[in-house]
Amino acid sequence: MNLPDSTATLIVPFASAEDEACQTALAGLALPHLEQITRRWHAGPVQGADAYCLNTPHEQALAHVLGWDARPDGTLPLAAWSAQRQSVGCAWFEPCHWTVGMEQVRLQPADTLQVQAEESLALLAALQPWAEADGLQLIFERPERWRAEGAALADLPWASMDRVANRRLDGWLPDASQHPGMRPLLRLHNEAQMLFYTHPVNDRRSARGLAPINGCWISACGLLAPHERLGPAPDIDYRLRPAARAGHWRDWAQAWQGLERDVLPVWLARAASGVAVQIIFCGERGWQAWHSQPQADSTAPPAAPAWWRRWWPAQPVPFNPAGILGPL
Repeated sequence: MNLPDSTATLIVPFASAEDEACQTALAGLALPHLEQITRRWHAGPVQGADAYCLNTPHEQALAHVLGWDARPDGTLPLAAWSAQRQSVGCAWFEPCHWTVGMEQVRLQPADTLQVQAEESLALLAALQPWAEADGLQLIFERPERWRAEGAALADLPWASMDRVANRRLDGWLPDASQHPGMRPLLRLHNEAQMLFYTHPVNDRRSARGLAPINGCWISACGLLAPHERLGPAPDIDYRLRPAARAGHWRDWAQAWQGLERDVLPVWLARAASGVAVQIIFCGERGWQAWHSQPQADSTAPPAAPAWWRRWWPAQPVPFNPAGILGPL
C-alpha cells in the first residue's frame, strides 16, 4: 500500500541481526521509547523475511516508500535515484579491499579503509579508460564511492554492499551464465584488481600501514524511468550500520541507545503533534513499519489481556526488544 506523501517516514537499517550475540545484546537493552512505539502505534506486516535477497531489507523498505515494489531483486535503481538521474543506467562502484584466503574471499568496504579523496580519484582515473571501452563513464561521488553510467547497467541484478561487507563472498558473486550482460562488468572487476594491485596509491598506503585498495564492488544497478519518483528520500538513520557490518555488537548496542535517546523521542513528538508518522525497523531478513495512525494493512496497538488488567493493573507486561525486532 502506498502511503500519502504527507506521511513522515524514518527508516532504521540494521535494527536487528541474526547473530546470537546481537540478539543477546538487543534483549539486554532498555528502550522505553521503542516500547512506546510498539505498544501504542499500529504494526504493519513483516515484509521480506529472506536473508539471501540481493537487496537488503532497508533497501526494500525504501523501494516500497518510493513505489518500486515490482522491481526484481538486485535491480533497485538506487545509484540513479541518489543522483537524480533518469533514463540512464547507473550503478555504484565502491573501492574496497579483497582478502583472498585458501578457501574464501572476503570484502572490506571503503568506509573502514581511511580512503583519501586523492587516492580514490587516482584509482578512478586508472580504471576510467577500461570502463569507457565497455561503454561506461565513471563519476566521482565521494572517496568511498563512484557512480558508473551506461546502458549496460539498466537491469543487472547485483548484491548490495550491505550484504557482502566483511563477509565471505560465496554465493554473492554474480553468475554470468544466468546473466550474460554481466560479463563485461565482471571483466572490469578483474581489470580493477590488476590495475590497483600495482598502483602507486597502494604503495603509499602500505607505507602508512593501511590495507591496499585492491578491487571494487558493483551494486545499485538500475534505470530510473522518466515517470518514476524523484524528490527527497525519507529519513534514514544509518548509525547502527558500521558496528553491525563489523559484528561489533557492544558498539551496536551503544548506537541503539543513541538512537533511543536522540531520535525516537523526536518522532514520538511529531506523532503526538498530529503528524502522520511511520518508522520502519529493518533487520537482515525483513522489515516492519509502525504507524502512528491506523493503516489498511496495520493492526491495532496490542492491549493487555482482560485478566491481566483486572488483577495486575499496575504491572505491564515486560518489554523485550528482541521479541519485537528479533524476527526481522
